[in-house]
Amino acid sequence: MLKGIDPLLTPELLMHLCAMGHGEWVAVVDANFTADFLSRGKPVVRLPGHSLARVSAAVLSVLPLASDVAQPATYMRVCGSANGHRTAAQQAVVDLLGREGVGPDRVEAVERYAFYDKIAGASLIVQSGEGTAYGNALFCKGVILH
Repeated sequence: MLKGIDPLLTPELLMHLCAMGHGEWVAVVDANFTADFLSRGKPVVRLPGHSLARVSAAVLSVLPLASDVAQPATYMRVCGSANGHRTAAQQAVVDLLGREGVGPDRVEAVERYAFYDKIAGASLIVQSGEGTAYGNALFCKGVILH
């Protein structure tokens, strides 16, 4: 155990998050996501039994979001939904980001197949136990300035 580290962050997950450079993306996806197929050999870390919001909170507790990217956080838009519509799981992530000082204008809703395309550019996929559909998000790593 380490002090100050979210216990949900496994040694494997911490290793992958630490190895990422600024501008790289991490995906936090739901339990139904085709993580192995879409990872195309990238690491997949599984945290079953935990919601999208809980896993996102753990990841974001150590991952600085990019400040030089207009929208460093995205979620998969529900097909056919009205602009601004969010599932409860998506809203929980937007609320979490808001508490971290990331306004809703910096969070993008991405169409399902465009989201799959963005996954191709992700360095890491973290599969949560989120059971609701469209419980998927992407976060762009920033830098820590000293």
